Amino acid sequence: MNTKELEIFIDLARTLHFGRTGAAMHLSASAVSRSIMRLEEQVGVALFERDNRRVQLSAAGREFLGYAEQAVVNWRSVLQRLHSQGEALQGELKVYCSVTASYSVLSNILEVFRRRYPAIELKLHTGDQADAIERIVEGGEDVGITAKPKQLSSRLQYQELTRSPLRLLIPNIPCAVNEQVAAMEGVLSPSLLADLPFILPERGVARTLIEQWFRQQQIKPSVYAQVSGHEAIVSTVALGLGIGIVPELVLETSFLRERVRVVPVEPALPNMEVGVIVLQQRLSNPLAKAFWECAKSSYSSVN
Repeated sequence: MNTKELEIFIDLARTLHFGRTGAAMHLSASAVSRSIMRLEEQVGVALFERDNRRVQLSAAGREFLGYAEQAVVNWRSVLQRLHSQGEALQGELKVYCSVTASYSVLSNILEVFRRRYPAIELKLHTGDQADAIERIVEGGEDVGITAKPKQLSSRLQYQELTRSPLRLLIPNIPCAVNEQVAAMEGVLSPSLLADLPFILPERGVARTLIEQWFRQQQIKPSVYAQVSGHEAIVSTVALGLGIGIVPELVLETSFLRERVRVVPVEPALPNMEVGVIVLQQRLSNPLAKAFWECAKSSYSSVN
Protein backbone atom coordinates (compact mmCIF):
# COMPACT_ATOMS: atom_id res chain seq x y z
CA MET A 1 0.00 0.00 0.00
CA ASN A 2 1.74 3.16 -1.17
CA THR A 3 1.09 6.78 -0.31
CA LYS A 4 0.18 7.75 -3.88
CA GLU A 5 -2.68 5.24 -3.89
CA LEU A 6 -3.89 6.60 -0.55
CA GLU A 7 -3.85 10.14 -1.98
CA ILE A 8 -5.89 8.97 -4.98
CA PHE A 9 -8.37 7.30 -2.64
CA ILE A 10 -8.69 10.44 -0.49
CA ASP A 11 -9.33 12.65 -3.52
CA LEU A 12 -11.91 10.23 -4.95
CA ALA A 13 -13.64 10.12 -1.56
CA ARG A 14 -13.99 13.90 -1.89
CA THR A 15 -15.00 14.18 -5.56
CA LEU A 16 -16.85 10.85 -6.01
CA HIS A 17 -15.91 11.23 -9.67
CA PHE A 18 -13.14 9.22 -11.38
CA GLY A 19 -12.63 11.82 -14.11
CA ARG A 20 -12.19 14.77 -11.72
CA THR A 21 -9.84 12.79 -9.48
CA GLY A 22 -7.86 11.72 -12.53
CA ALA A 23 -7.48 15.34 -13.64
CA ALA A 24 -6.36 16.40 -10.16
CA MET A 25 -3.84 13.54 -9.97
CA HIS A 26 -2.72 13.82 -13.63
CA LEU A 27 -4.01 10.31 -14.36
CA SER A 28 -6.62 8.80 -16.62
CA ALA A 29 -9.94 7.75 -15.11
CA SER A 30 -9.05 4.11 -15.81
CA ALA A 31 -5.74 4.51 -13.94
CA VAL A 32 -7.65 5.87 -10.94
CA SER A 33 -10.01 2.89 -11.14
CA ARG A 34 -7.09 0.42 -11.22
CA SER A 35 -5.49 2.12 -8.22
CA ILE A 36 -8.71 1.82 -6.20
CA MET A 37 -9.06 -1.83 -7.20
CA ARG A 38 -5.54 -2.54 -5.93
CA LEU A 39 -6.36 -0.88 -2.61
CA GLU A 40 -9.57 -2.89 -2.31
CA GLU A 41 -7.63 -6.11 -2.99
CA GLN A 42 -5.17 -5.25 -0.22
CA VAL A 43 -7.80 -4.43 2.41
CA GLY A 44 -10.12 -7.20 1.27
CA VAL A 45 -13.31 -5.11 1.13
CA ALA A 46 -15.04 -2.74 -1.28
CA LEU A 47 -14.19 0.88 -0.43
CA PHE A 48 -16.69 2.35 -2.90
CA GLU A 49 -20.14 1.41 -4.10
CA ARG A 50 -20.36 2.21 -7.79
CA ASP A 51 -22.67 1.65 -10.70
CA ASN A 52 -23.26 3.33 -14.06
CA ARG A 53 -24.82 6.41 -12.45
CA ARG A 54 -22.96 7.19 -9.23
CA VAL A 55 -20.01 6.53 -6.94
CA GLN A 56 -20.19 6.65 -3.16
CA LEU A 57 -18.11 5.52 -0.20
CA SER A 58 -19.05 2.22 1.40
CA ALA A 59 -19.23 1.85 5.17
CA ALA A 60 -15.75 0.30 5.07
CA GLY A 61 -14.57 3.16 2.84
CA ARG A 62 -15.70 5.77 5.35
CA GLU A 63 -13.73 4.03 8.09
CA PHE A 64 -10.69 3.57 5.85
CA LEU A 65 -10.75 7.29 4.95
CA GLY A 66 -9.73 8.28 8.48
CA TYR A 67 -6.77 5.91 8.35
CA ALA A 68 -5.75 7.09 4.88
CA GLU A 69 -5.83 10.79 5.81
CA GLN A 70 -3.74 10.23 8.93
CA ALA A 71 -1.27 7.98 7.10
CA VAL A 72 -0.69 10.58 4.38
CA VAL A 73 -0.28 13.38 6.93
CA ASN A 74 2.22 11.26 8.91
CA TRP A 75 4.17 10.35 5.77
CA ARG A 76 4.43 13.97 4.61
CA SER A 77 5.45 15.10 8.08
CA VAL A 78 8.22 12.50 8.28
CA LEU A 79 9.52 13.43 4.84
CA GLN A 80 9.46 17.11 5.71
CA ARG A 81 11.37 16.55 8.94
CA LEU A 82 13.96 14.37 7.20
CA HIS A 83 14.51 16.86 4.39
CA SER A 84 14.52 19.90 6.64
CA GLN A 85 17.09 18.71 9.17
CA GLY A 86 19.66 21.49 9.19
CA GLU A 87 17.85 23.22 6.32
CA ALA A 88 15.09 25.78 5.90
CA LEU A 89 11.56 24.44 5.68
CA GLN A 90 10.45 23.96 2.09
CA GLY A 91 7.47 22.53 0.25
CA GLU A 92 3.96 23.54 -0.77
CA LEU A 93 1.13 24.75 1.47
CA LYS A 94 -2.46 25.22 0.23
CA VAL A 95 -4.32 28.19 1.74
CA TYR A 96 -8.01 29.05 1.23
CA CYS A 97 -9.71 32.37 1.96
CA SER A 98 -11.98 34.99 0.42
CA VAL A 99 -10.56 37.71 -1.82
CA THR A 100 -11.23 40.23 0.96
CA ALA A 101 -9.41 38.11 3.55
CA SER A 102 -6.43 37.78 1.24
CA TYR A 103 -6.00 41.57 1.31
CA SER A 104 -7.06 42.33 4.87
CA VAL A 105 -5.82 39.32 6.87
CA LEU A 106 -3.53 37.06 4.84
CA SER A 107 -1.32 39.97 3.74
CA ASN A 108 -0.38 40.65 7.38
CA ILE A 109 0.52 36.99 7.95
CA LEU A 110 2.59 36.81 4.77
CA GLU A 111 4.87 39.62 5.89
CA VAL A 112 6.08 37.38 8.72
CA PHE A 113 5.73 34.06 6.88
CA ARG A 114 7.85 35.02 3.86
CA ARG A 115 10.58 36.44 6.06
CA ARG A 116 10.80 33.27 8.17
CA TYR A 117 10.13 30.63 5.51
CA PRO A 118 11.10 31.90 2.05
CA ALA A 119 11.39 28.35 0.66
CA ILE A 120 7.75 27.42 1.37
CA GLU A 121 5.52 27.92 -1.67
CA LEU A 122 1.96 29.03 -0.93
CA LYS A 123 -0.86 27.91 -3.22
CA LEU A 124 -3.67 30.41 -2.63
CA HIS A 125 -7.25 29.48 -3.53
CA THR A 126 -9.96 32.13 -3.13
CA GLY A 127 -13.73 31.90 -2.95
CA ASP A 128 -16.70 32.41 -0.66
CA GLN A 129 -15.55 32.34 2.97
CA ALA A 130 -18.65 30.25 3.76
CA ASP A 131 -16.94 27.34 1.93
CA ALA A 132 -13.68 27.47 3.90
CA ILE A 133 -14.53 25.00 6.66
CA GLU A 134 -15.94 22.41 4.26
CA ARG A 135 -12.84 22.61 2.08
CA ILE A 136 -10.57 22.19 5.10
CA VAL A 137 -12.55 19.22 6.45
CA GLU A 138 -12.57 17.52 3.04
CA GLY A 139 -8.79 17.84 2.86
CA GLY A 140 -8.68 20.01 -0.26
CA GLU A 141 -6.79 22.75 1.61
CA ASP A 142 -4.15 22.76 4.34
CA VAL A 143 -5.24 25.92 6.18
CA GLY A 144 -8.01 28.47 5.79
CA ILE A 145 -8.90 31.97 6.92
CA THR A 146 -12.56 32.40 7.78
CA ALA A 147 -15.12 33.67 10.26
CA LYS A 148 -15.64 31.50 13.31
CA PRO A 149 -18.93 29.55 13.21
CA LYS A 150 -21.10 29.08 16.26
CA GLN A 151 -20.26 25.39 16.40
CA LEU A 152 -16.92 23.90 15.42
CA SER A 153 -16.05 20.24 14.82
CA SER A 154 -13.66 18.69 17.34
CA ARG A 155 -11.50 17.71 14.33
CA LEU A 156 -10.72 21.38 13.70
CA GLN A 157 -8.39 23.80 15.42
CA TYR A 158 -9.29 27.49 15.26
CA GLN A 159 -7.20 30.52 16.22
CA GLU A 160 -8.85 33.93 16.40
CA LEU A 161 -6.87 36.69 14.73
CA THR A 162 -9.12 39.73 14.64
CA ARG A 163 -12.70 40.96 14.94
CA SER A 164 -14.64 42.97 12.44
CA PRO A 165 -17.85 44.80 13.36
CA LEU A 166 -20.79 44.39 11.01
CA ARG A 167 -21.86 47.64 9.31
CA LEU A 168 -25.14 48.68 7.71
CA LEU A 169 -24.59 50.08 4.22
CA ILE A 170 -26.84 52.26 2.10
CA PRO A 171 -26.27 53.61 -1.45
CA ASN A 172 -24.31 56.83 -1.75
CA ILE A 173 -25.94 57.75 -5.05
CA PRO A 174 -29.30 59.34 -5.88
CA CYS A 175 -31.87 56.55 -5.78
CA ALA A 176 -35.20 55.56 -4.24
CA VAL A 177 -33.50 53.70 -1.37
CA ASN A 178 -31.43 56.76 -0.46
CA GLU A 179 -34.56 58.90 -0.45
CA GLN A 180 -36.29 56.44 1.91
CA VAL A 181 -33.38 56.55 4.34
CA ALA A 182 -33.12 60.36 4.18
CA ALA A 183 -36.80 60.67 5.05
CA MET A 184 -36.20 58.65 8.23
CA GLU A 185 -33.64 61.17 9.57
CA GLY A 186 -30.85 60.10 11.92
CA VAL A 187 -30.14 56.68 13.41
CA LEU A 188 -32.24 53.91 11.92
CA SER A 189 -34.42 52.08 14.43
CA PRO A 190 -35.49 48.44 14.05
CA SER A 191 -39.03 49.48 13.12
CA LEU A 192 -37.74 51.71 10.29
CA LEU A 193 -35.36 49.03 8.98
CA ALA A 194 -38.25 46.64 8.35
CA ASP A 195 -39.48 48.95 5.58
CA LEU A 196 -36.22 48.93 3.59
CA PRO A 197 -35.14 46.37 0.93
CA PHE A 198 -32.31 44.18 2.32
CA ILE A 199 -29.54 42.46 0.39
CA LEU A 200 -28.28 39.54 2.48
CA PRO A 201 -25.55 36.90 2.16
CA GLU A 202 -26.92 33.53 1.08
CA ARG A 203 -25.20 31.67 3.91
CA GLY A 204 -22.26 31.73 6.27
CA VAL A 205 -21.38 33.18 9.66
CA ALA A 206 -22.41 36.74 8.77
CA ARG A 207 -25.86 35.52 7.70
CA THR A 208 -26.25 33.69 11.04
CA LEU A 209 -25.22 36.79 13.03
CA ILE A 210 -27.54 39.04 11.02
CA GLU A 211 -30.52 36.72 11.45
CA GLN A 212 -29.82 36.51 15.18
CA TRP A 213 -29.76 40.32 15.40
CA PHE A 214 -33.02 40.52 13.44
CA ARG A 215 -34.69 38.11 15.87
CA GLN A 216 -33.44 40.03 18.89
CA GLN A 217 -34.85 43.27 17.49
CA GLN A 218 -38.02 41.54 16.28
CA ILE A 219 -37.36 42.65 12.71
CA LYS A 220 -38.96 40.86 9.78
CA PRO A 221 -36.76 42.17 6.95
CA SER A 222 -37.96 42.76 3.42
CA VAL A 223 -35.37 40.74 1.48
CA TYR A 224 -34.70 42.13 -1.98
CA ALA A 225 -31.90 39.70 -2.86
CA GLN A 226 -29.58 37.05 -1.45
CA VAL A 227 -26.07 37.00 -2.91
CA SER A 228 -22.93 34.92 -2.65
CA GLY A 229 -20.03 36.66 -0.91
CA HIS A 230 -19.80 39.90 1.03
CA GLU A 231 -18.16 41.76 -1.86
CA ALA A 232 -21.31 41.17 -3.92
CA ILE A 233 -23.40 42.88 -1.22
CA VAL A 234 -21.30 46.05 -1.47
CA SER A 235 -21.67 45.99 -5.26
CA THR A 236 -25.45 45.53 -5.14
CA VAL A 237 -25.91 48.28 -2.57
CA ALA A 238 -23.67 50.58 -4.66
CA LEU A 239 -26.10 50.10 -7.55
CA GLY A 240 -28.89 51.55 -5.41
CA LEU A 241 -30.89 48.32 -5.24
CA GLY A 242 -31.15 48.06 -1.47
CA ILE A 243 -29.30 48.17 1.84
CA GLY A 244 -26.92 45.54 3.17
CA ILE A 245 -24.84 44.42 6.13
CA VAL A 246 -21.16 43.48 5.71
CA PRO A 247 -18.08 43.14 7.93
CA GLU A 248 -16.10 46.37 8.17
CA LEU A 249 -12.97 44.72 6.76
CA VAL A 250 -14.90 44.01 3.54
CA LEU A 251 -15.85 47.65 3.18
CA GLU A 252 -12.30 48.84 3.89
CA THR A 253 -10.89 46.87 0.94
CA SER A 254 -13.77 47.44 -1.51
CA PHE A 255 -13.11 49.63 -4.58
CA LEU A 256 -16.79 50.66 -4.33
CA ARG A 257 -16.57 52.01 -0.79
CA GLU A 258 -17.08 55.59 -2.02
CA ARG A 259 -20.40 54.59 -3.60
CA VAL A 260 -21.88 53.39 -0.30
CA ARG A 261 -22.00 54.84 3.20
CA VAL A 262 -22.35 53.43 6.69
CA VAL A 263 -25.44 54.31 8.68
CA PRO A 264 -25.53 53.79 12.47
CA VAL A 265 -28.21 51.56 13.96
CA GLU A 266 -29.36 51.07 17.52
CA PRO A 267 -28.71 48.68 19.07
CA ALA A 268 -25.38 48.17 17.32
CA LEU A 269 -24.73 45.20 15.08
CA PRO A 270 -22.46 42.43 16.45
CA ASN A 271 -18.79 41.77 15.69
CA MET A 272 -17.59 38.87 13.55
CA GLU A 273 -14.54 36.88 14.64
CA VAL A 274 -12.02 36.08 11.90
CA GLY A 275 -9.21 33.58 12.27
CA VAL A 276 -7.16 30.74 10.84
CA ILE A 277 -8.52 27.19 10.79
CA VAL A 278 -6.87 23.82 10.23
CA LEU A 279 -7.56 20.14 10.78
CA GLN A 280 -6.11 19.12 14.13
CA GLN A 281 -4.05 16.37 12.53
CA ARG A 282 -2.56 18.76 9.96
CA LEU A 283 -0.75 20.65 12.72
CA SER A 284 1.71 17.74 12.81
CA ASN A 285 2.82 18.93 9.36
CA PRO A 286 5.73 21.35 9.89
CA LEU A 287 4.51 23.61 7.05
CA ALA A 288 1.00 23.98 8.45
CA LYS A 289 2.47 24.46 11.92
CA ALA A 290 4.77 27.19 10.60
CA PHE A 291 1.84 29.07 9.05
CA TRP A 292 -0.16 28.66 12.28
CA GLU A 293 2.64 30.16 14.37
CA CYS A 294 3.17 33.03 11.93
CA ALA A 295 -0.53 33.84 12.04
CA LYS A 296 -0.39 33.89 15.82
CA SER A 297 2.58 36.23 15.95
CA SER A 298 1.13 38.51 13.24
CA TYR A 299 -1.82 39.55 15.39
CA SER A 300 -1.93 40.76 18.96
CA SER A 301 -4.24 38.89 21.34
CA VAL A 302 -7.90 39.79 21.01
CA ASN A 303 -9.39 40.90 24.31
